[in-house]
Amino acid sequence: MKTKTKILAAKIHNLRFWVSECEPKVLQAQFQDYLEQVGFVILNFTDHHFPVQGYTAFWLLAESHLAIHTFPDKGWSYVELSSCNQKKSEDFRSLVNAGKLDIKWNGDGVEICVPE
Repeated sequence: MKTKTKILAAKIHNLRFWVSECEPKVLQAQFQDYLEQVGFVILNFTDHHFPVQGYTAFWLLAESHLAIHTFPDKGWSYVELSSCNQKKSEDFRSLVNAGKLDIKWNGDGVEICVPE
């Protein structure tokens, strides 16, 4: 049986934003749900609670990754999605915008990054 492969262009679609939620269980559940709703393929998940304060969560996706870093002393968490799939990135942004979390976007939309 021959495996089909697809060569992708060197192009990454980035979303970067701050969210006014720092509770790890809330963040993990909400963003896991967003990823699943959009259809991202989750390969792995890991997280870490820092001893004094702070939390980092990371989803390894077939399409790239999602990372969350909390800053509880400031009341905000930084979220960054990188993906090779533009449609899924745009759909993810729409879900985040439609959600109940307070969001501050870095940029106007999905930033496309290509090698120079």
